[in-house]
Amino acid sequence: MANAKYYGTGRRKKSIARVYLTPGTGKITINKRDIDEYLGFETLKLIVRQPLVATETTDKFDVLVNVRGGGFSGQAGAIRHGIARALLRADADYRPVLKKAGYLTRDPRMKERKKYGLKAARRAPQFSKR
Repeated sequence: MANAKYYGTGRRKKSIARVYLTPGTGKITINKRDIDEYLGFETLKLIVRQPLVATETTDKFDVLVNVRGGGFSGQAGAIRHGIARALLRADADYRPVLKKAGYLTRDPRMKERKKYGLKAARRAPQFSKR
């Protein structure tokens, strides 16, 4: 495991995250910026770290992420999914822990398309009797 690099792709909504795990001290870099600089909310940082905390590998791997598309929440979910997949490549023994927590499952929820005659996906124009 001297010069190993583990890869995982994570997706959520419109976001796609390419995650690389390398043995290190636990530094997380997203789009060439530190996690604290990139993600403003503490809850999103917590979401990103969840797979590492579950497998107790927070200080064993450095995480390098390239993420694009969507908003911050979707990107955080995509990064979490990618980290979980990369951890699986690093050690298959983590599978039961990650699977039970639900980090390996791709979240299928997507934005619903707008329909004609409506203002949004389900929002109809205001009704007036007269």
